[in-house]
Amino acid sequence: MMSRRQLFILSCACTFLASCNSLRRGDLLFHINEQGNHITEVTDGSADHVAIYLGGDSVLEAVPAAGVVLTPLSTLLSREKGYYVAGRVRNTDVEASLGNAMQYAGLPYDSLYLQGNSAIYCSELVELSFVDKNGGKLFSTIPMSFHNTEGKITEYWTKLYSSHGMTVPEGAPGTNPNDMMRSSCVIIKKLK
Repeated sequence: MMSRRQLFILSCACTFLASCNSLRRGDLLFHINEQGNHITEVTDGSADHVAIYLGGDSVLEAVPAAGVVLTPLSTLLSREKGYYVAGRVRNTDVEASLGNAMQYAGLPYDSLYLQGNSAIYCSELVELSFVDKNGGKLFSTIPMSFHNTEGKITEYWTKLYSSHGMTVPEGAPGTNPNDMMRSSCVIIKKLK
């Protein structure tokens, strides 16, 4: 027998899946983590992940445990605390963008969040893939920030980079889900 909490979670998941009828190929799914974590602490917002909707029950995403992988939408929605919002990318060549994204399938996850290497993180996958009708990139990199609202680089990032013999790459080019959500080419949609 299911607990009330399990029934509530199942009810929410079913409501979201029913509302997924409004999703279109090429939409972005942003995970909203209201509790916060090491990503949201330094990126001015509550989104900590982004995935690309491919259609049906399929998304492409970059995740730490597996790299760039195809994931069932239902699995994506069931594994995270928090919730998802959809972002419709304006002026995109959807098929070219999804074709670009699929070229990265199988690459490892970039846990150091560095541009130009052979590994990919979630928002980097989107930044590298999405193009307009003329093949021009829709997303650009920004100077990465690893500091909190007090201007201090957080302990998480200091330890992560130190463990790799590196200093925190504050200001290096990169991307993050929160910046993408605020992009002028993304329209955040409530799912019906």
